[in-house]
Amino acid sequence: MNREKLEVGGKYEIHSYKHDGKIHRSWDEAILLEIHDDYLIFGNERTKVTESDGRVWRTKEPAVLYFFYKEWYNIIGQYKKNGIYYYCNMASPFIIEEGTIKYIDYDLDLRVFPDGSFKVLDRGEYKYHKTTMNYPEELDKILKSELTELIEMVRNKQMAFEPGVVEKKCNLYNKVKNS
Repeated sequence: MNREKLEVGGKYEIHSYKHDGKIHRSWDEAILLEIHDDYLIFGNERTKVTESDGRVWRTKEPAVLYFFYKEWYNIIGQYKKNGIYYYCNMASPFIIEEGTIKYIDYDLDLRVFPDGSFKVLDRGEYKYHKTTMNYPEELDKILKSELTELIEMVRNKQMAFEPGVVEKKCNLYNKVKNS
């Protein structure tokens, strides 16, 4: 799908794959909120998620999703009762094909808490998959560099991590989904 065909308010599915090409997880809906040159912003709430093993569950809170054309991560801001939490996936830049956002998940995740503290998750899973799926050395360097960039964005409260941004995007999501 070309960028020109993107339309605010459009509904998309999300498919996350692993390096070996197998589907990892899918979300049944994300509504396009904003179109930027380097990234797109989507919103969703109570979205059905299907795991690769067939388990199905629903997200619990409104979320704002940032997908980047060139960066090796995506950012999910979760609007919870006790504050904004972020779940950042180290992942390939996304593509959109046939109404579906697609990217490769590279295991490492960054969890950011409402107080600005953070934790890198799934280092063991990354190390395991790096070996079993033969991640190239260049990919390893890219992911580590991009993780460092993402942590700097958190520390500097930039982009999605700027106070009040996720709340504003959640309000926009509510307006767009109800229009």
